[in-house]
Amino acid sequence: MFVRKRALDPIDFGGLRIFDYTAELGSGASLAGIEVPAGAAHALSWSTRSDKYYLVTAGSVRFTVDGETADLEAGDFCHVRCGQRFRYSNPSNAPAAIVLVHEPAFELAAERFEDE
Repeated sequence: MFVRKRALDPIDFGGLRIFDYTAELGSGASLAGIEVPAGAAHALSWSTRSDKYYLVTAGSVRFTVDGETADLEAGDFCHVRCGQRFRYSNPSNAPAAIVLVHEPAFELAAERFEDE
């Protein structure tokens, strides 16, 4: 199976552009590419179902996981365990990109978002 990015419809999620490569597979894990524009941020949240594996592929992204913050650059990795509260943002002036794997696969109903 091959999936071309140009065939995907991006999901706009608070300024983030998410490309879900595995939405139609129904497999045990899911994979998405996320474009993180300068100044964009993911709200504080956690999953009741999945571990999340983030790989920064371009630019830099600031991750906070259970209160610990790190600025990651292309090639750096962040693991968020099921139940851990996390957020990320791009505080730079340049766009960034990350790859996200959920295991087991992403289900929106299992995601919790905190109001701020």
